[in-house]
Amino acid sequence: MRNEENRIIQQSTKAVWSGEKEYRAHGATQVPVVHSVAYSYDDLDHWYDVAVGREKGHIYGRNTNPTVESFEQKIRDLEGAEAATSFSTGMAAISNSLSTFLTPGDRIVSMNDTYGGTNKIFSEFLPRMDIDVRLCETGNHEEIEKEVRKGCKILYLETPTNPTVKITDLERMVRAAREVGAMVFVDNTFATPINQNPLEYGVDLVIHSATKFLGGHADALGGAVCGSRDLVEKIFHYREINGATMDPMSAYLLLRGMKTLHLRLKQSCDSAMTIAHYLKNHELVDDVFYPGLKDHPGHDIAASQMKQFGGMLSFSMKGGMEAVRDFLPKLQYANRAANLGSVETTVGPARTTSHVENTPEERAALGIPESLVRYSVGIEDPDDLIADLEAAFDSLKETTVSKE
Repeated sequence: MRNEENRIIQQSTKAVWSGEKEYRAHGATQVPVVHSVAYSYDDLDHWYDVAVGREKGHIYGRNTNPTVESFEQKIRDLEGAEAATSFSTGMAAISNSLSTFLTPGDRIVSMNDTYGGTNKIFSEFLPRMDIDVRLCETGNHEEIEKEVRKGCKILYLETPTNPTVKITDLERMVRAAREVGAMVFVDNTFATPINQNPLEYGVDLVIHSATKFLGGHADALGGAVCGSRDLVEKIFHYREINGATMDPMSAYLLLRGMKTLHLRLKQSCDSAMTIAHYLKNHELVDDVFYPGLKDHPGHDIAASQMKQFGGMLSFSMKGGMEAVRDFLPKLQYANRAANLGSVETTVGPARTTSHVENTPEERAALGIPESLVRYSVGIEDPDDLIADLEAAFDSLKETTVSKE
């Protein structure tokens, strides 16, 4: 995105201004919430031209909406895409995108360590449609390349992953996919367009759960897909017929939240790095998963393709699920909830958040220990968050001693 002087506009400015001016009315400084489900036309020929896409306009809320379109333009500009379309939820964005392009007999390659809902699509729903799914060890680029070279329609990636924050080399994976003519889809929810723009590495489609960092206030559901105009139009057509449409009030709340995305991410990322170092040295923590740590297996790749290392981390606790069960309720500055990316810190084990749909055996097979705690760092002061963690750890020590 460039201005009239052909100067590149920075992401923080795009987050505030992109997709806004065209949709304001009556001199308002904010995009209105248009709740109308239908739009009236006196000229029937004009109505028809809008309905078939020859002219710009709206005919029915399941298809398009002015407030929703403003949101789509903002995420499109932030990802540097030709086009974007939206959905009622992040999972709708994922499932609709896959369903648009996959047909019986196709093959898809992905990783073990994707969000639990995504994993269920791969393990339960797609095989039902006679689609061959091959899930590889996350981070094993050689295995993924080997499976891609056997042929596939789609290579589906998530980086960083939810919840173990593993990293995949986008440029390398795109090269492998191009050899066999496969499309590459990337879930960019954890990184956000502020920290990572997969289209720059040749990725075909970027997917977001807008519910998370984009909205940032845990009050609106939504999803988005960004990419070339040709691919996005195909997905839009599938979505407008199948009906997973974003609500205009959600679009308004997401637009509001995205204006502070750059500021929120800076605070969350800086705090996450500080907290990751603190946890790394704690006697009650087995392991810390954060790509900003230099001993993280994906640190060098993350440093090359991400601008910051993200506001998400996870850690496994000594003492297993019993320790997690005692520890989490003692945190004062963290919501124990199945969400992430909010201004408030949010915490929870994989068994009740990212992979609640999976059995303990399935989580173990995916490399997710039951003692793993997902920690979404909010915009609170990091010293207060660390003091909160320390108090909970101290209380856990006392509980352990009393049980002995």
